Amino acid sequence: MTNVHTINRRISPGWAITRLLLGLSACVALAAGCSSVRPAKQAPPPKGDPAALTVVAEIALERGDCKEASESYAKAAEVGAASLARRASEVALACEHLPAAWRSVTRWRTLAPMDREANALYAAVALKLYHIPDARAAINDFSHAPPAAERGKAAGDGGQGDQTGATDEAGQAGAGEKSAGGKGAGAAAGKGAGAGAKAGVGRKAGRPDPSLTALTALLLEQSDAPTVLAAMSSTLESASSAPEALSLLGELALDAFDAQRAEHYAQQALERDPKDFAAKRVLARAYVVRGDAAKAISTAREAMHDDPAHSTFDLAEVLTELGRIEDAHQELERLRSAKAPTGEIDRRLALLAFDAGDMKEAQQRFAELASSGQANEAALLYLADIAARDGDTDAAIAGYRRLYDSSVALPARSRAASLLLARSDRKEALTLLDDYASEHPESEFELTLAKAHLLADHGDAETGLALLNTALERHPNHPSIEYDRAVILEQAGRVHDSVTALEHLLTVRIDDPTLLNALGYTLADHNLELPHAESLIRRALVVMPDSPAALDSLGWVRFRQGDSKTAVVTLERAYYISHDSEIAAHWGEALWVSGEHQRARKVWAAALARTPDSQQLKATLARFLPDAK
Repeated sequence: MTNVHTINRRISPGWAITRLLLGLSACVALAAGCSSVRPAKQAPPPKGDPAALTVVAEIALERGDCKEASESYAKAAEVGAASLARRASEVALACEHLPAAWRSVTRWRTLAPMDREANALYAAVALKLYHIPDARAAINDFSHAPPAAERGKAAGDGGQGDQTGATDEAGQAGAGEKSAGGKGAGAAAGKGAGAGAKAGVGRKAGRPDPSLTALTALLLEQSDAPTVLAAMSSTLESASSAPEALSLLGELALDAFDAQRAEHYAQQALERDPKDFAAKRVLARAYVVRGDAAKAISTAREAMHDDPAHSTFDLAEVLTELGRIEDAHQELERLRSAKAPTGEIDRRLALLAFDAGDMKEAQQRFAELASSGQANEAALLYLADIAARDGDTDAAIAGYRRLYDSSVALPARSRAASLLLARSDRKEALTLLDDYASEHPESEFELTLAKAHLLADHGDAETGLALLNTALERHPNHPSIEYDRAVILEQAGRVHDSVTALEHLLTVRIDDPTLLNALGYTLADHNLELPHAESLIRRALVVMPDSPAALDSLGWVRFRQGDSKTAVVTLERAYYISHDSEIAAHWGEALWVSGEHQRARKVWAAALARTPDSQQLKATLARFLPDAK
């Protein structure tokens, strides 16, 4: 099975383009609200007439034809003003029609080179297409754009003049909102945005433009952290020496699986501001990944001492990430006695039990939160997950059903669909997802990918592939669809086709570490071209040296080549970082073949307690411990 590592995309509030795209996506495929005209028959527009092409595009949106809308708008943009190119860019990106998005946003940026939104969206589309040098250029222009008032005076096109202040308004919106959660780029983005950004006001000397953090959030919605870091690092390193910019780079580096680089950025930030709490959090997490528990704990304690308002739970988080579950439990109880928020402590204790595989305690704690009215929808999702792990399918589906129209509707419906497919109730399973897509057309793209993987995971890879092939007609040359297609080809047993598909993607996305790792692992897992597979994986590790997926791949290819000793060390490190069940299966197998049977049993037992539904772990145990219960 192909080793696929999903990289989290952080979503930060307060970015005007993001809200616009979400609203736009909701309009796509809806019959109401996109246009008030529905002709009986669509006539071809006059060639080169932007007004006529715009009408055609809006009619296409009304009837749910995203592809036609994107392509008609792209044609209109080629002969229209900047405001039209902007609309074309937004429609195409919301529709995930990347060729049309690239044509439109290139035109928009050409007409409005000083428009920050044009540069932001250009960078977003460039990264989706892995055009990193183009994205760097746009990010650089974004960061050096003059204040809105000056841009308005310089704008020659009326559309451009009307829109130049939009991104500065986005900066104000981002400045007024706090980042949700405590990890990832969002944490640094929230701090940076808190500095405040007002339209028409220039940046203070030596301080980063707060809207750069909002731009980072947008780019992370559209791409993965290693790619965003590759595009943004040169701009953020040169734009300012302010600690906020360096802390943001540190967050990005952590999310990009490069702890040494994250540590470097955090140290630089702390040299400029020894009490920068965001930098200390980055530094503590970097120490965790690098295996330096003492420094991680002492840094977390410093952060709590210097900024208790922002760092209350830092030590508990570090202890959890270090695997010191009992110590983390004691720290949370200490915080309770220190009058920290009780609900948050109880939520964290429930998560601690769940992650440790103690489903009885986790269920009790989540249930208590629910009965006290303190449980959010995510906690209710965990309760349903626990029922599913316990084998109570009916209770799990009932729990998921209560969340079908909540903020966690997609995971709830997807997990319920998986359970239904497992008991051969295919019609109801797919209806769950189709109904949601009808009510939320903005989720069509994501749901198509989810449905394809669900079908493949339950033995119907060919139908999943058919879905993806149809999706490629609507979203031509989309790298996410092509990548998922390669993954499912391998699941279907079509290994040669999967390898060919990945190799084709790499000709377009040269040095993409995710693709390098996927191809290397696929070859290794099937004992194909092992030296070549190892070279691919090592290239991926140059970009993301602490990626547990890539480290797992390296350990596995070394194991396949007969080097169990090196494999054990590498796989142990990969498991330390992520505690993934597939890595545990590999690590235990390498230990077993090395003669360390007792240690292998412990690794498998601990991993099975965490993820008892892991099919790969079960398959490995069945091969080596057929009598195990």
